[in-house]
Amino acid sequence: MKNYVDVIGIDVSKQTIDAHIHHKAKHRKFSNTSKGFKALLLWVEKYLEGQSYFLCFENTGHYSTKLSVYLSERDIDYVEESPLAIKRSAGIVRGKTDRLDAAMIARYAWLHKEELALSTPKQQDIQELGRLLATREQLVRDRTGKMSSLNEMQSLLSSPSTDDCCKILTKSIHYLTKQIDALEQCIRGLMERDESFDRNFKLLNTLKGVGLILASQIIYHTGNFKRFDSWRQFSSYCGVAPFEHSSGTSIRRRNRIHHIGDRKMKTLLTMASVSAIQCDKELKHYYKKKLAEGKPKMVALNNIRNKILSRAFAVVKRGTPYVELQQYAA
Repeated sequence: MKNYVDVIGIDVSKQTIDAHIHHKAKHRKFSNTSKGFKALLLWVEKYLEGQSYFLCFENTGHYSTKLSVYLSERDIDYVEESPLAIKRSAGIVRGKTDRLDAAMIARYAWLHKEELALSTPKQQDIQELGRLLATREQLVRDRTGKMSSLNEMQSLLSSPSTDDCCKILTKSIHYLTKQIDALEQCIRGLMERDESFDRNFKLLNTLKGVGLILASQIIYHTGNFKRFDSWRQFSSYCGVAPFEHSSGTSIRRRNRIHHIGDRKMKTLLTMASVSAIQCDKELKHYYKKKLAEGKPKMVALNNIRNKILSRAFAVVKRGTPYVELQQYAA
């Protein structure tokens, strides 16, 4: 990053943003709207008077998207950082307010300014894909809850087919299923509209165990394969990359995955791995080989998860569909 004189830390919430100028030690609250963003920049210019600065705020999803787009349109430097990275760097903190959080973010950004990279907003199609996937996940969760309630109710009643509550729940489940199907059609339509999306989506679907949702999630989280340089980086992001655990000469434990990671991606990759073992001869053989070596089942399954990610990045990088080599073996 270039030489900056100061940094403004911003704590973003649903309706407001708290700004803190690090060296000037000035704080002010603004609305989380375009009008508030304009007032924020005028307030910053009042104290910094044309000096170089950048803004730093946590990636809070929809709440921070408006701010990132606003700053990007005006070519103002900003960094959208992981909330966990900022929290872990703060050390022991007593008390929590939006004002303290803004000051903490400003301090973090200034201390790590040499390591941080300037951010850019996600492209419009990526944002839309994220909304579709999040809405579908919410509807699936609602449907699962209603199906559980229906099954429990049916087990208690002697004639559930005539019960009004069962009828209503059944209709709700049917309606939610139709809405989920409609969202999946929207996801497919979004993929078809963009040439690069459509190309990568079709390549990912040639992999055994990878379907509509996992392929879409991979495209979303990787920014259509522009956010990560290698599958190993993405594996670490998903929380399925094993790391060494040792200290001195006495502690030598086996490699283990870290608990920090994207749980949604980890769950999807686990389901894909279980499916791939059943229908992919190569992965099935690899899985049984690891078990025969004495590896625990979850370790062997984690190897399959990483195999799927490596294949996903490979087919996209090559631009050719995956070919199962064992079917051509003599």
